[in-house]
Amino acid sequence: VIIYGDLPKNKENVIYLSNHQCTVDWIIADMLAIRQNALGHIRYVLKDGLKWLPLYGWYFSQHGGVYVKRSAKFNEKEMRDKLRAQMKAETPMYLVIFPEGTRYNPEIPKVIADSQSFAEKEGLAVLKHVLTPRVKATHVAIDTMKDYLDAVYDVTVAYEGTVDHKGQRKLAPSMTEFLSKECPRVHIFIDRIELKDIPEEQIYMRRWLHERFEIKDKLLIEFYDAKDSKRRNKFPGKSVHSKLSLKKTLPSLLFLGGLTASMLLTESGRKLYVKTWIYGTLIGCLWVSIKP
Repeated sequence: VIIYGDLPKNKENVIYLSNHQCTVDWIIADMLAIRQNALGHIRYVLKDGLKWLPLYGWYFSQHGGVYVKRSAKFNEKEMRDKLRAQMKAETPMYLVIFPEGTRYNPEIPKVIADSQSFAEKEGLAVLKHVLTPRVKATHVAIDTMKDYLDAVYDVTVAYEGTVDHKGQRKLAPSMTEFLSKECPRVHIFIDRIELKDIPEEQIYMRRWLHERFEIKDKLLIEFYDAKDSKRRNKFPGKSVHSKLSLKKTLPSLLFLGGLTASMLLTESGRKLYVKTWIYGTLIGCLWVSIKP
């Protein structure tokens, strides 16, 4: 894990804005949070369809996650109510938002082309390595929690090994590939932004957010396309090869691994495991449909 920029040592209440390429992006937030002793504080703004994920859909909802629909179906009041409830409970906030709304996938060029056409139509800079960001969720989150937040983290992520022999960008690693070390290094650039430096009105925040994604795009152009091969596969500026001590990760691994193994190694445990997934999923789906 190679970290660039300014990651505070102490935990803060933040909104985390990042480019989105694959499922691994979700755990990049955990990688940063654990370095600030903020693991467990992460909440996500998620596409509405993800609430039907077995068990996890219910878990994310109960853990302070916010499910949103796109475009005209976006329910601003529902999101504000959910965030206000979290603030009233004084919940630590590490709210992750992927403003692109979907993953940047080089294997689906139509999505990229449509995004670029929309930017051009709206008079915005056309972006190469990220999609045109959507502002609604970001605006609602910042506007609702502006007196509760310490900062906004603008995070840009790049995975090594995602360029083919022709120099063309490839699909980012899946979770399985990442955990199998098929991606040797992940590069994370963090820019900590004060709330006072962010426009409050949505129309101006939209321009500000697009400008932040222009900065991301320039970082990724440098990472993937730099003419000097020595400058590729890294972001500009100083970096830190960030390692974690075993004491931050081993206890959780032993607890989760031991709990899972103890269930799967006995017949009664396996039955309980299967029933938990089946009935937990059914009850969870019912719960999130009644109480978003």
